[in-house]
Amino acid sequence: MVDGSEAGEARKRNDRAKLDALLGWCEVTDCRRRSLLEYFGDELEQDCGNCDVCLSPPEVFDGTEVARKILSAVYRTGQRFGAVHVIDVLMGKDTDKVRQHGHDELGVFGIGAELEQQQWRSVLRQLIVLGMLTVDSAGYGALQLSQKSRPLLRGETSLPLRRDLLLARNAKAAKRKGADVAVEDQDLFEALRECRKRLAVENAVPPYVIFHDATLMQMAADKPTSGEALLEISGVGQKKLERYGLMFLDVIGQASR
Repeated sequence: MVDGSEAGEARKRNDRAKLDALLGWCEVTDCRRRSLLEYFGDELEQDCGNCDVCLSPPEVFDGTEVARKILSAVYRTGQRFGAVHVIDVLMGKDTDKVRQHGHDELGVFGIGAELEQQQWRSVLRQLIVLGMLTVDSAGYGALQLSQKSRPLLRGETSLPLRRDLLLARNAKAAKRKGADVAVEDQDLFEALRECRKRLAVENAVPPYVIFHDATLMQMAADKPTSGEALLEISGVGQKKLERYGLMFLDVIGQASR
């Protein structure tokens, strides 16, 4: 209804932010009464025991890594962009806006391919309700980090998210780890993963910062033999080509001999 209305873009943006806020409250995993009271500056010492969350607790999983990815993407893009652009960067989408700002060269580009867009929006909504992200409603809906996000980014705390996200994430992970790799490409795919693992250890970074699995799957299928061909693969930018390209091309070359 918002998208189909005749209101101006500023009004639509404001209405979408209100809708996301409402959905975020629907998705909380803690006692709903405590969450609402905290929003209004009050406190409840213990769960109420009467709300829908208390009576039928949702299944949760450790969403720490997922949340840290999106918080990092907000930070790396300068805390000046809204949800759509941040999610595009996370998912490695090749849009004009992403290229215009050089965000395809960021380390966070493409690290969130394991979730769909709507699932990332759900994570965003929950982080906003939890106070880890704020929305600049006076401007263009830019996402900004709050002080509450720091312990999570530093690895000092964990964050539970709803189980349905975990199921989707595991389904994507299963595909990334070989279910969609052709039989004849399985060995190359595993060799590329080993190369990535070695580089991750050497650079003291998580493997997805090098390349995510979807990128390695495409490498295994396309078998690029040059830097130009490697740049055609989603998730490979100029900086990553210069930093890691030769090593992955070497793995592909050895497998072709």
